[in-house]
Amino acid sequence: MSILNALSVSRRPATAFVVVGMFWGCFAAYVPVIKAQLGASDALFGTLLLGSATGLVSSMWLAPRADRILGARGMQVGAALLALAWLLPGQVTLPLVFALSMGFVGLASGLLDVIMNARVSELEAKHNRPLMNANHAMFSVAYACGAMIVGVTREAGLPPTPVFAGFGLVALLLLPLMRMDVTYVTAEEGYTGRYPLWPIVICGAIVLVAFMSEATVEAWSALHVERTLGGSAAEGALGPAMLGLTMAFGRFSGQAVAERIREFPLVIGASLVSATGAVIAASASTPIIAYAGFGILGLGVSVIGPIGLALVGKLVAPHLRTEAISRTAVIGFSGFFFAPMVMGLLSEAFGLRMAFLAVALLLLSVVPLAVAAKRHPVH
Repeated sequence: MSILNALSVSRRPATAFVVVGMFWGCFAAYVPVIKAQLGASDALFGTLLLGSATGLVSSMWLAPRADRILGARGMQVGAALLALAWLLPGQVTLPLVFALSMGFVGLASGLLDVIMNARVSELEAKHNRPLMNANHAMFSVAYACGAMIVGVTREAGLPPTPVFAGFGLVALLLLPLMRMDVTYVTAEEGYTGRYPLWPIVICGAIVLVAFMSEATVEAWSALHVERTLGGSAAEGALGPAMLGLTMAFGRFSGQAVAERIREFPLVIGASLVSATGAVIAASASTPIIAYAGFGILGLGVSVIGPIGLALVGKLVAPHLRTEAISRTAVIGFSGFFFAPMVMGLLSEAFGLRMAFLAVALLLLSVVPLAVAAKRHPVH
């Protein structure tokens, strides 16, 4: 019941998480088609996705200002822009144009990401309870559903653009549910604290590791199943779908245990579990074993990112929360776009198996970061 209550309390930002998740699930399952359409190598395709990172970095400065200007309609505008942005990448055949179109996607996605996470953090402060895991679980549910739907559309031979357009229509129908009034917090009288850098750096690094690992499976799991293990299109789409399903389960479970277990033991345990999953996926000999690896990775990594974002909201003064989450989110969400480039270069040089082993090492770096965060004094 605590999970359902958490979703009821945060239903408006949760709807925004659904919109973002379904689009990225659709994209992840269409990666083999889009990559072939561009005629790009692994390294080139990963590099082209840096266009998204450029748009995302731009959102770091735009999101707090846009949030102030748009107010209650911030999530609605972000979702509408995201629906429009995703109409472009699936129909592009020129690499440079694809990179530019992904820049627009990164900008819109980053804007909506920052605003919806800030809304959840505001609700956490208002209701004095954790809500991040439940909301990020809705992203994972939508992500898995989007990937599974694309498994069907790819088998039917449908190109990406009409499917993205269909998801865009769903996003537009959900817009009324994303309007949320905002109470802006001003600095307390006599506040003399300086802008907090270390909470943002530490928590941003934790979120970065989580989202880089997640993005690796999103962008390359279908290719790993289809190319390395000889799976079909439907079997390939099941790779990112498995990640989404287990991440949803992990985040719903994380929502339940976050009210009972402190953040730091939880995030350290999750990093060890997810690293084990990455090793299993890397050494898989059949699609079934790879699914198990992706599932274990998703189960562990699912709670790391939300905890990092929730922590920074607690480590700064209330009136700095939106800006702090904006900067932490940009550091973290950049992992979604830098990871495919790094994976592309590793895959080109050493193969996808070694690339997934590198993810396992990356996930283990969360342990020292969590120790550093624990030592930082809460505001």
